[in-house]
Amino acid sequence: MNVFGVDIGGSGIKGAPVDLERGELAQERCKVLTPHPSKPDAVAAGVKEVVTHFGWSGPVGVTFPGVVTDGVTRTAANMDPAWVGLDARAMLADTLGLPVTVRNDADAAGIAEMAFGAGKGHDGTVILLTFGTGIGSAVFVGGRLLPNTELGHLELGGHEAEKRASSKAKEDHGLSWKHWAERVSGYLAHLEMLFSPELFVIGGGVSRKSDKFLPLIDGIRAQVVPAALENNAGIVGAAMAASAAHAPSAA
Repeated sequence: MNVFGVDIGGSGIKGAPVDLERGELAQERCKVLTPHPSKPDAVAAGVKEVVTHFGWSGPVGVTFPGVVTDGVTRTAANMDPAWVGLDARAMLADTLGLPVTVRNDADAAGIAEMAFGAGKGHDGTVILLTFGTGIGSAVFVGGRLLPNTELGHLELGGHEAEKRASSKAKEDHGLSWKHWAERVSGYLAHLEMLFSPELFVIGGGVSRKSDKFLPLIDGIRAQVVPAALENNAGIVGAAMAASAAHAPSAA
């Protein structure tokens, strides 16, 4: 069964139909740039462009980089403030003319990795982190998700962690892989002190280049691995959420 997933990020909006039996994209994804400013109407138009690219007519799962409860976006650290308090599910459903499910981006990626990827079969404490414009997080204990953790906003070195250790921070400050890995190591050590996970799963676009920095991660007791679904995990998780919410009518 195929269901459509869309992953909204600070830099790009990407989506594709997902084969939920295999946990893989059923077609090559379509990606458009996130508009700046990232006003809701402009972002919704980008989502519509991605969905209509495939001529899709069934339920759509959408991720958002912020806290999401009952389809309402509660925070928007790397998006326009107009998203805060918005019924994003209703707004996107109206724009697309289709049933829509909305959930936190890292939570969606984590659910996909636990079902099909690096977290599959792990019953202990697992933390997935998505490194991109910011740092998203998904925490699982015994396979159950603690939603909307947003651990990228923890303090690290006197700043929000994502301001020092995200992929964007690496680019903005011209950090070498070694220097960036030192910052990531410090961040992981802080999370390890707080949560004592058995496994860290590193996702986001940077997961495609895990060979450049994972060997440089130091001082972490937990296993640290790249996301098996790489930067498609959010799309897969979004489709899983849509399937769960709209199973009777899923295409």
